[in-house]
Amino acid sequence: MSKVTNPDLPLPAPRANDAQGLAASILEKLTYEVGKDTIVARPHDWLRAISLAVRDRIIDNWMESTRRTYEDGSKRVYYLSLEFLIGRLLRDSISNLELMEEINEALEQMGVSLVEIAQLEPDAALGNGGLGRLAACFMESLATVDVPAYGYGIRYVNGLFRQEIADGWQVELPENWLAHGNPWEFHRRESTYEINFGGKVDIIEEGGKEPRYEWKPSERMIAEAYDTPVVGWRAKRVNTLRLWSADPIDPILLDKFNAGDHIGALEESTKAETLTRVLYPADANEAGQELRLRQEYFFSSASLQDILRRHVEQFGDLSLLPEKVAIHMNDTHPSIAVVELMRLLIDIHGVEFDTAWDLTTRTFAYTNHTLLPEALESWPVPLFERLFPRHMQLVYAINAKILLSARKEAGTDDDAIRQISLIDEGGQRRVRMGNLAFLGSHSVNGVSALHTELMKDTVFYNLHRLHPDRINNKTNGITPRRWLKECNPGLTGLIRESIGDAFLDDTEKLQALNDLAEDSSFQERFAEIKYQNKVKLSNLVGERLGTRIDPAAMFDIQIKRIHEYKRQLLNIIEAIALYDQIRSHPEMEWVPRVKLFAGKAAPSYHNAKLIIKLANDVARVINNDPAVRGLLKIVFIPNYNVSTAEVMIPAADLSEQISTAGMEASGTGNMKFALNGALTIGTLDGANVEMRDWVGEENMVIFGLTAEEVEKARADGHNPRQIIESSKELSQALSAIASGVFSHDDPGRYTDLIGGLYDHDWFMVAADFDAFAAAQREVDTIWNDRTLWNVKAIRNTARMGWFSSDRTIREYARDIWRA
Repeated sequence: MSKVTNPDLPLPAPRANDAQGLAASILEKLTYEVGKDTIVARPHDWLRAISLAVRDRIIDNWMESTRRTYEDGSKRVYYLSLEFLIGRLLRDSISNLELMEEINEALEQMGVSLVEIAQLEPDAALGNGGLGRLAACFMESLATVDVPAYGYGIRYVNGLFRQEIADGWQVELPENWLAHGNPWEFHRRESTYEINFGGKVDIIEEGGKEPRYEWKPSERMIAEAYDTPVVGWRAKRVNTLRLWSADPIDPILLDKFNAGDHIGALEESTKAETLTRVLYPADANEAGQELRLRQEYFFSSASLQDILRRHVEQFGDLSLLPEKVAIHMNDTHPSIAVVELMRLLIDIHGVEFDTAWDLTTRTFAYTNHTLLPEALESWPVPLFERLFPRHMQLVYAINAKILLSARKEAGTDDDAIRQISLIDEGGQRRVRMGNLAFLGSHSVNGVSALHTELMKDTVFYNLHRLHPDRINNKTNGITPRRWLKECNPGLTGLIRESIGDAFLDDTEKLQALNDLAEDSSFQERFAEIKYQNKVKLSNLVGERLGTRIDPAAMFDIQIKRIHEYKRQLLNIIEAIALYDQIRSHPEMEWVPRVKLFAGKAAPSYHNAKLIIKLANDVARVINNDPAVRGLLKIVFIPNYNVSTAEVMIPAADLSEQISTAGMEASGTGNMKFALNGALTIGTLDGANVEMRDWVGEENMVIFGLTAEEVEKARADGHNPRQIIESSKELSQALSAIASGVFSHDDPGRYTDLIGGLYDHDWFMVAADFDAFAAAQREVDTIWNDRTLWNVKAIRNTARMGWFSSDRTIREYARDIWRA
């Protein structure tokens, strides 16, 4: 059958958006897509029917957005990210389509509750934490501010693990989010690309011409596209999230099967399925490292082939690539895309090397999210060369070009050359992916003002000297639709009633709330909404854990990936010290406090998993001690995800942002909490610094060493043992942990964990303890003056509008993408 290309064919009529039309659509989907009568339909049937009816409304805008971009030849942004933590999509989509009232009215006619049905939607397991959630916020804001964009990632079957807690320990289980299908995605069978690994490179000599190089791979598989529409606020634009699934070229090797090797016959299928099965496979062994590198190349290559195909079809001329295409690497994971684009331009499209490098660097941009050297990624040269022999040749060619040029720069000595090189020669030779991303991009940005300056002075010091205009700052933001309007409807309603709707389109209009911060009536209503949000979280804790918590107590929350630099350990130790004080001084008026933790530890990160166990061990002891009189409770909520965050963040009174100064790139949880009226207790790290400038230092509680002081303490060889022994509360708390007070079944369980604080305390837990404990007592003082607390909470919400991802994306579009 020939392809239909008649542009004059009539378009389908847009779907009706009134309650009656929506009800008809939902019933039609229930009948003809789900195959159920209303009499026998179960809640999951209604979920699918409603989702499909909403999706139809999205498609109308999606196709119009795509046509508009194609017709006006707009520059497209392509956002490459190994994670997209998108969360549930139903309520978000309905809200951005501005159909919430109509949908609720339609469902009310059928006796169906949207609130109950929406909770059945699984969270897409496509991310780990802040990096993936930022990518999701950015995709929504790209559509909101009308920038044509594709997000590219992997369609993980299980994604990051589902976390359960067994006897206090983290247990990793598969997250089967795709078990019952995904109503939001479209399988694009025509968008498939071959992805190759291994093999050799042949040189092709053609008389009088430059030799060509031909990669002869030993492994081949197929990347298939699945598209999810991403709706911007008020459906101004709908962009595309394209995720890649791996399939074998030969699903079954019949010769092996017929010979009786039934397992070997499925070898190709197993390899492909493994590639997109799990996000961040444990990389403590060589097999895990190889799988992760394969994943990064798989989605980068598929995405670039797709981008070049689209560009050539529409514009033809590859020299226009930087004018029509902006490719953005979200952290170092996709950095192999730099050399893959070089390979595609040179080997497939016949572009000369220097021209290809010019096109590549003008097309790519790179966001760095961490100063931790291990997170910049480097791969052993033998592994890299075995999987990508042609790419290794190009890495060396690029490196030669860079280093020969760098040698001509004044002040570039041998040490600088070693640091600039794409190959780390110290010990086992490794390919430095952070350097590749930096050198292959025209823009390299940090994600907070502090982080950006530290990049220049630390991990990219010599590269910054070589390219002093390349590094710039783009402070992170969050989408206010998900993180205020949807997760906190009570507060949103109060704000709309009090200052109007302008903030829904421009969150900086929240500044008008400043005038109401000292209004007693507004304070009372603001506090009541917070209380109701705390009741909701209390119910969640009761349902999941069987633990009763009092919504009248202060809810002190730390939710983020479990890592030593994020210092959940500091928070737990201070809780133990507070526990001792409450027992020792029952005559004092202590503030009732519930400390809530949530987050996942990487499967191979022993100390992080030990910290989770410690939190649960401490909770078991404190929560069951009658001497505490309910004044302190510790709760660890398992399987932290977007949906859990949407309940916890609006309920928080106190937001714990206590990372070691100089180690958190930005943070976005800090922004979400403050926007929802929580006070921040934190170090001057990441975006906390800019939050202090916007919110006002008087409306936060800042403590601890600065980044400069941390660096100096490390350089001077600070003495944590002396610090610990000089602090009575700290030394008693550490002694209790190390001696087995909280681990009666295994008294030595935490000996090494606590010993590390005495020996080196790299993350300055001991160094900051006394300041942290004093800051917590300052928090108690503010809490006891509830009028003062409410004023500060309201000012946090009022002054957080600048931290919208809409603002961030506009800066990217203006300064980096020129889109």
